[in-house]
Amino acid sequence: MSTSMFRSLSIFNYRVWFIGALVSNVGAWMQSTAQNWVVLTQLTDNDAAAMGVTMALQFAPPLLLVSVTGWVADRFDRRKLIMCTQSALLLLAVSLGILLLSGAMTLPLMFGFALALGVVTAFDNPARQAFVSDLVSQENASNAVALNAASFNMARLIGPAAAGVMIVLVGTGWVFLVNAFTFLAMLAALFVMRPHELVARHRRGGPARLADGFRYVARRPDLVVIFVMVFLLGAFGMNFPIFASTMALEFGRGADGFGLLSSFVAIGSLAGALLAARRERARMRVVIVGSGGFAVASTLSVFAPSYGAYAATLVLTGFCVVTTLTTANGYVQTTTDPVLRGRVLALYMAILLGGTPVGAPIVGAVAAEFGPRVAIALAAVVAFTACGIGATWTAMSGRLHRHETKRFRLTLDETRPIATVAPEPEDFSDEVAGTTPIPLPPGERAPRATPRPRHGA
Repeated sequence: MSTSMFRSLSIFNYRVWFIGALVSNVGAWMQSTAQNWVVLTQLTDNDAAAMGVTMALQFAPPLLLVSVTGWVADRFDRRKLIMCTQSALLLLAVSLGILLLSGAMTLPLMFGFALALGVVTAFDNPARQAFVSDLVSQENASNAVALNAASFNMARLIGPAAAGVMIVLVGTGWVFLVNAFTFLAMLAALFVMRPHELVARHRRGGPARLADGFRYVARRPDLVVIFVMVFLLGAFGMNFPIFASTMALEFGRGADGFGLLSSFVAIGSLAGALLAARRERARMRVVIVGSGGFAVASTLSVFAPSYGAYAATLVLTGFCVVTTLTTANGYVQTTTDPVLRGRVLALYMAILLGGTPVGAPIVGAVAAEFGPRVAIALAAVVAFTACGIGATWTAMSGRLHRHETKRFRLTLDETRPIATVAPEPEDFSDEVAGTTPIPLPPGERAPRATPRPRHGA
């Protein structure tokens, strides 16, 4: 059982990547915690709205640059691209640390750095997400995505708590410098990888194909539904820095209490990621159930009577949100044509992170005006809505009635700009995970299959 859960770690390149990403993610979570605390307590007088603006500036670029970043992730060597983005993030972290230690940091400067971090991250995220599929074979892709999430949440368990202690002991500036040092682990991992063992992938170039990812998703209603659900959760539900920091202040806690709350989220997140790693395939129904669980957990947080009770609800919150997002990510990766995977993942990450500029200022303003519990209640309502959208579409599309063992096959038509989904008589189902596109010789056109009518369509 454990062998199945950690099977991707038997691959050298993925094992090196996992270790480097874990160290780097610890530093990233430390910086995120310190940045939010600086804005809330040092640059403003507990202004949650200012934190919302900072988050909006940092997460807007992935949405605004989605076409370019996705095309770059598909067009260029992802390993070298990640080296460039990680180096840029290292330099930004050093600059932030120096400005804070020298006392020169201001709120407008922090807004500028948040925007710069967002621009670099806009190129880094789709490349890193798609690069996971370059490290392992198709049948291990879902497991690798889940283990990636486990690494991310192991870091989330350590990083915020460590940042909280460091802020109390030595101040926020040193947290940014420690984060800069952790980027070296990721760069070292990328250097020692064996490029000849990476999974070969097809490439398409040309500015005219930037919109291929959009057209591909538009013809996949299952992906559209997942993207809508992820947008709602990302915009209004996943504003944990705002929720945790303002609730920590409400319970009379400081930076260490804020960091500890983030670690409680990570406990549940890690459990959700490891459970996802055990699953053979990523299923849409798990995304729906996870979003419903997130709504329930948020509702419990609203009525938490004490700091300890609120921390306990965050364990369930973390479990549900990572179950939802890890499964959604794995579903997108394993059911998307590899030729377009970078562009589709860029769109996925843009929707997930790009929802923050929409929701974070609203959530921050609600928390500042009416208190954090009302803001968390808003997140719960939106999460229930996302769950309802997914459940309604699943029922109306007839997926509940299709046989579990049948599959879609993705076929690639080289004469058209995007891949098409062609159902086969023996290969039709409610899940398309684990399929592999079948390329045709240049100039040969794929036969068009007429899809069977869907139940309830």
